[in-house]
Amino acid sequence: MTDRTIHVAHSPDSDDAFMFYALAEGKIDTEGLKYVHELQDIESLNRRALEGELEVTAVSIHAYAYLTDRYALLPSGASMGDRYGPRLVCTKPATRADVKGKRIAIPGVRTSSYLALQLYEPDFIAVPTQFDEIEETVLDGSVDMGLLIHEGQLTYRDAGLHLVADMGEWWFEETGLPLPLGGNVIRKDFGSEMMSKISRHLHASIAYALEHRSSALDHAMRYARGLDRAKADEFVGMYVNDWTLDYGPRGREAIRLFLDRAWKAGLIPNHVTVEFID
Repeated sequence: MTDRTIHVAHSPDSDDAFMFYALAEGKIDTEGLKYVHELQDIESLNRRALEGELEVTAVSIHAYAYLTDRYALLPSGASMGDRYGPRLVCTKPATRADVKGKRIAIPGVRTSSYLALQLYEPDFIAVPTQFDEIEETVLDGSVDMGLLIHEGQLTYRDAGLHLVADMGEWWFEETGLPLPLGGNVIRKDFGSEMMSKISRHLHASIAYALEHRSSALDHAMRYARGLDRAKADEFVGMYVNDWTLDYGPRGREAIRLFLDRAWKAGLIPNHVTVEFID
């Protein structure tokens, strides 16, 4: 099938921009398919995927638990926190015991960061907040703590905030596995042949970016939200790496365990059978 347009949705941040650089700039052979990119924050993408309106999209692994009837996980495009991840912060030093009962700004109710925090400490008051407003919400005292994703994971100290817990480090101590945060899903109604073709293209795009890091980072800097090039490179390296090319056995195990623990804790309604496009 040629001359077909595939809509790909992802977050407007530097790691996703890096990942999709080759597709966005026509650097790889897409076998007659045309890719159109749509950028939106991850919680909005989660909500739109729940409605089935997106063809190929980044979603939170938490949200995937609600999407298995319509979507399958692509083997490439993972955001895995390998001993790092969303960071819980506040304005003064605090410990895990201090989290209980607090008002905490979270970046969305279907985000993996929120699910991880619920597994870490279930007793708190969640305050859904736009992800790029969480630091300010903590600083002005509207909430007691904030759960930071994206570039905020690297910049919170500059704002004078203190780390309470790193969800990725905590998860590794619990399980010995990386924390599965985000993935790319594809609508099953494409059929197996088209899903496999799109999967090849996504893998090729990530591989191209990793092999042409400087030019891909130039592209990603458009979405770096105030990070200098060194910090943007550090952030991209956190979330676009070998895990992103393919989850591999440990990555797949991490997803299954993350969602299994969430189900057993009553945080998601059903046991999830994780389905990958191979």
